[in-house]
Amino acid sequence: MIMTMTTTITTTEATLRLLAWLSPAFPTGGFAWSHGVEWAVDCGDVTDGGSLLAWLDVVLRHGTGRADAIILRHAHRAAGDIEALVAVAELARALPSSRERHAEGVGQGNAFRLAAAAWQPAVLAALHERVGDIPYAVAVGALAGSKAIGEDLAAAAYLQTLAANLISAAVRLVPLGQSAGLAVLAALEPVIAAVALDTGSAGLHDLGGCALRSDLAAMRHETQYTRLFRS
Repeated sequence: MIMTMTTTITTTEATLRLLAWLSPAFPTGGFAWSHGVEWAVDCGDVTDGGSLLAWLDVVLRHGTGRADAIILRHAHRAAGDIEALVAVAELARALPSSRERHAEGVGQGNAFRLAAAAWQPAVLAALHERVGDIPYAVAVGALAGSKAIGEDLAAAAYLQTLAANLISAAVRLVPLGQSAGLAVLAALEPVIAAVALDTGSAGLHDLGGCALRSDLAAMRHETQYTRLFRS
């Protein structure tokens, strides 16, 4: 089955859509997930802006950031081919290293699909019918691809949103001031740009990671005594 795709869109239109879809106001529930940052704060790995920057640098370069960018890109390319898209979605659902990581991905992906209804996301409806739960990176990539939004732009915007969400969690948990959080986000700009660029030629066989402390944080968070976040 080949799905019809929009063939022309301006840079302004693409930017406006990504700003809407990846805004903190878009109801994907990103505020409820810390991606293990809550455990990292609790055990003393993240205590200030500098340690948060180091933690997120690893997550973006060697962990979920890189993996999600690769998945997003392949979902983007498969947006017009439902069979290929199903394969990407099923692989993405099998990748998370823990129960909470899986719940975080599909929870936000399913919420994204529902919230994007105003943009008539036929590709997401077709994918949901085939696979049920849709990981977040797959949902964003497929919708961006179906609406002819540039792959590079979508990948960079997604990584920026991932970083901003985790910084927001740390601002509440450490706690950090808003200025310190924004300083971390500014410092991550070259990291985000580099990961977005480096994943452009990556295949699905390149998926993997070595952000081991972050993976352990996700697993340990499941049994953490007190929790504000779902991951």
